Amino acid sequence: MASEQIGYRGPTACAAAGITYRQLDYWARTGLVEPSVRPAHGSGTQRLYSFRDVVVLKIVKRFLDTGVSLQNIRTAVQHLRERGFSDLERVTLMSDGATVYECVSPDEVHALLQGGQGVFGIAVGVVWRDVESALSQLHGERVDTGETLVGHNPADELARRRNRAV
Repeated sequence: MASEQIGYRGPTACAAAGITYRQLDYWARTGLVEPSVRPAHGSGTQRLYSFRDVVVLKIVKRFLDTGVSLQNIRTAVQHLRERGFSDLERVTLMSDGATVYECVSPDEVHALLQGGQGVFGIAVGVVWRDVESALSQLHGERVDTGETLVGHNPADELARRRNRAV
């Protein structure tokens, strides 16, 4: 099934991105990373995140872990939204702790390092594959029908039985 047809509830997005539900809720309420499939509409409704949303959540987490300020992370996330997500797997995000740079070729990474700018980098393709692997073990939800899609976790017999009963 195409990734655009699958959404992930908050706890699943948290597990795949390595963040707490409290972080997820705060980032959604403040507009840092909002669920693109289905936002929350009042209490009791479930947010639904796309695969790309979860990738961005994990990128935000990695930036926070390296000490980049939330303000600079907001700028980087806004840039990613504006540039679109096509070919995102080929991007390396570099930062000196104050500014985030987008590099799409090894030459750009090299030039940034030569100029003394980059301190660390996030290869988005690696994050992409990490999220794919994590989500393959977790539950998704069909956007059109709401059907729970069971990941490849052999220990989750209850979810498989629940789907068979429907």
